[in-house]
Amino acid sequence: MGLRTAMHSASMALCLGVLALSGCASTGHDSNQLERNQYAYSAAIRWGDFEGAWMLVDPKYRDAHPMSDLELERYKQIQVAGYRDMATQTLPDGDVVREIQIEVVNRHTLTQRSTRYTEHWHFDPVAKTWWLSGGLPDFFDE
Repeated sequence: MGLRTAMHSASMALCLGVLALSGCASTGHDSNQLERNQYAYSAAIRWGDFEGAWMLVDPKYRDAHPMSDLELERYKQIQVAGYRDMATQTLPDGDVVREIQIEVVNRHTLTQRSTRYTEHWHFDPVAKTWWLSGGLPDFFDE
């Protein structure tokens, strides 16, 4: 077996091990719904639908921190060029955090930059859904 084949086999074994372990990490709530909400949120961010992404933020947070028209207009100044899940962790209380790397391009200057963002998801037993507990990524405070 050549070096390349051995490295490929080791890589596949590592990937399968990670998948097996991730299947063991249960949140105690509907993980399929969590995945659907995370997918919908990431798709909204990728496509620049920040109002749609905002609707997946916990209503309590939205009420306490309403987004102004000016803030929504600022999001129109950027184009998301990349959105990658870097790491996911289930916390002892059942909440889930994801470290995300987002590549954004300023539509006016055409400059691209990368930013890290932590998503914190929690299950709302009353609404029976998963919510993002913080606001949208802050692309403007750098």
